[in-house]
Amino acid sequence: MPPLTEHIVMRDLDIPNIGDFEVYLQHGGYEPLRTALKEKTPADMAQMVKDAGLRGRGGAGFPTGLKWSFLPKGVYPRYLLCNADESEPGTFNNHQIIDKNPHQLIEGIAISAYAIECHTAYIYIRGEFAHGARILERAIAAAYAKGLLGKNILGTGYDLDIYVHRGAGAYICGEETALMESLEGKIGQPRLKPPFPAVAGLYAKPTIINNVETLANVPRIVEKGVAWYRSFGTEKSPGTKAFSLSGHVNRPGNYELPFGVPLRELIYAPEYGGGMRGDRNVKIVIPGGASAPWLTANQLDTTLDYEGVAAAGSMLGSGAVIVLDETTSAVATAYKMDEFFKHESCGKCTPCREGTTWLVRVLHRMHAGHGRASDIPTLHDIYNQMAGNCFCLLGESAVMPIKSALKLFPEEFAATIGAAPTNGKAAIPLVPARH
Repeated sequence: MPPLTEHIVMRDLDIPNIGDFEVYLQHGGYEPLRTALKEKTPADMAQMVKDAGLRGRGGAGFPTGLKWSFLPKGVYPRYLLCNADESEPGTFNNHQIIDKNPHQLIEGIAISAYAIECHTAYIYIRGEFAHGARILERAIAAAYAKGLLGKNILGTGYDLDIYVHRGAGAYICGEETALMESLEGKIGQPRLKPPFPAVAGLYAKPTIINNVETLANVPRIVEKGVAWYRSFGTEKSPGTKAFSLSGHVNRPGNYELPFGVPLRELIYAPEYGGGMRGDRNVKIVIPGGASAPWLTANQLDTTLDYEGVAAAGSMLGSGAVIVLDETTSAVATAYKMDEFFKHESCGKCTPCREGTTWLVRVLHRMHAGHGRASDIPTLHDIYNQMAGNCFCLLGESAVMPIKSALKLFPEEFAATIGAAPTNGKAAIPLVPARH
């Protein structure tokens, strides 16, 4: 497949000063918003997004237009929340969009808010992204000053206010109901579902939650049309995805590719990953962030779309593709990943709170070369007790690294029993890297 010649969410990132209001305007910025407000009804806009087949880029890949349709008719006020709490290890594409092209996100929020007949939107941004929050606040102020936010936008009678809210660094607040709890000033812990946010979300009002990349697609759909958008990707996964490529590749970074590109191309194509450092072999690929099941070197022809990755036994998730070479210890990698999930567990439910603690204790012992014969069955018992029993998906996510490692590399765990500390290193830091 040839390189993507036209990008969607990363199209303008290389334009100097594209984050400045006037520069964004010179490159067609806010024309899609003008088109939406002056030529389309909210129902038209919602149907356009539905027809385009836009799927949520935050992890689940749920159809965006379908999610919007779950809002109860005639119930107001309603809210739109932009989930910018990008905290999954290996994921950094939302951060780049915010830093480089904040107006694209703001325009996407404005069009989406109009489509769902909403007049208040919040951007919930990860607490550590202080610089990104300041960029957004400046861009929002510029949009207000030019009449593109606030009262009677572009003389159409439509009103919209957008607020930036910084979190406090908790990974759990990327979960949509914990995000709403935090936004309401409460402890960031997940809520029981149902009711789902579209019915009773922020302040118990109908609420739609989409992530940064999802909303950044919307202006392009309005600008170019449904047929153009669906010309990228696959029938079931149309459009493109911004993949955050990291690990032992020569060219880590964010790369926007059409859905359906083989994993091998992302890793080895010179314009993308550029191959493995030191010409080493691939050992592990984690295609959707730390919470995704692992793939191995014999699965590099897996297509990077929701269906293709699922067929390979994993999930596309946030699009954080972590590639590890043959020097990597599976035991050390599972240990470091589960340290992250233990650290980020909110402690609300026993299976997650206790399960992650015991996973880390056992893995620490094995990593140090003091494994016991009972440790492997103990790990199986722990993750089996966690699976399906946690209040939210964080506990389920913590299961994935150890379950994958035990399934794919059982000999490495067996070798830790009464042995020296495990050879090799994990390529995953304990906490998400800052970019």
